[in-house]
Amino acid sequence: MHPQVIAVHQSSTHTFSKFLRPHIMLLEGLGIDGDAHQGTTVKHRSRVARDPSQPNLRQVHLMHAELHDELLARGFDVKPGDLGENITTRGVDLLGLPTGTQLKIGDSALVEITGLRNPCLQIDAFQKGLMQAVLDHDGQGNLIRKAGVMGIVLQSGLVKSGDSITVFFPELPHHPLQPV
Repeated sequence: MHPQVIAVHQSSTHTFSKFLRPHIMLLEGLGIDGDAHQGTTVKHRSRVARDPSQPNLRQVHLMHAELHDELLARGFDVKPGDLGENITTRGVDLLGLPTGTQLKIGDSALVEITGLRNPCLQIDAFQKGLMQAVLDHDGQGNLIRKAGVMGIVLQSGLVKSGDSITVFFPELPHHPLQPV
């Protein structure tokens, strides 16, 4: 399957879930037009409290629909947008991408992946046990965060369901994603 956008979401307020939209506009250097996390500096409330001048490495939240499939199979009622993502994808291994990977989405939008989303306890308020379900461990006991990836907008563009995604890997050496 060719990587594609399954759904797009936006919320102008700091809600846990985001609302399904027919399309979203990605704005270079800012994020999603009208989204609460839009801006050049951090907008996540806990990060603002620590240092509001930090650069916003979390302008766009992308999540793989394959996680929704996994959670549904485990008995959770989760659909695109419920976990706060702006763009739900299918067919691209978001968690396996190296830092600095660029995704061309649709005709012109370009997003650079900055790191992993670090899920917070709000996720258990949404559905009990969900926090543990989006965390795992590899064979060496290292924590795996499965709640999507974060990125910044390098080039503006309209994004909608059905848009294709093209992956551009950074130059070697590749560095694994870390929480941002």
